[in-house]
Amino acid sequence: MRLIFVPFIIISIVDGSWGWALGLFVVAGISDGLDGLLARLLKQKTVLGQYMDPIADKLLLSSLFLVLSITHNIPWKFTVLVFSRDMGILVTSALLYAVTGFRDFRPSIYGKMNTCAQVAALFCVLVFQLDQTEWIHTAAHVLLWIVFALTFISGLHYVWLTGQRLKAAERARTAASR
Repeated sequence: MRLIFVPFIIISIVDGSWGWALGLFVVAGISDGLDGLLARLLKQKTVLGQYMDPIADKLLLSSLFLVLSITHNIPWKFTVLVFSRDMGILVTSALLYAVTGFRDFRPSIYGKMNTCAQVAALFCVLVFQLDQTEWIHTAAHVLLWIVFALTFISGLHYVWLTGQRLKAAERARTAASR
C-alpha cells in the first residue's frame, strides 16, 4: 500500500497541499504498521514481503527527502547522505549477491533506528509546513541531525556487519566441505 501513496504524497508536496501530504504520510505509516502486525499475527511472512517492505520504506522515505530538498524544506546535505548510504548498501548487496550468492542483508539495530529517525524527522518537517511553531522547527532540525548521525553510524555498522556475516558464511562453507 505504501508504494501507492508515494506519488500522491509527492504531488501534494509539490502543489503545496501540506495537509494532504501529511495525512497521506500518516496513512502510509499506519498501513506499514498494520501490514507488519497482520503478517506476524496471521503467520503470513513471505519472502516477497521481506524484500518489498524495506523497498517500500526506502522508496517512500528517499522520495520524500528528495522532494523536500528540491522544495527547499530540507537542506541537501541530509538528502545526499541518506541517498549515498542507501545506494551504497544497494550496490554492495547486488554485487555480493551476484559474485558470491550471499543474501544475508538483514537490517541492523542502527538501520532500524535510522529509519525511525527519518520517519520522525519527515513528520516534523511536514507538520512545520502547517504549524510554524518554533518547537516544531527545533524538533525537525534536531531530528534531521539525528538522521545525519544515524545514517553515518548505520552505514559503517552495515559494512562491519556484512563483513562479519560474510566471514561466518565462509567458515560455514569451509566446515561443510570437510
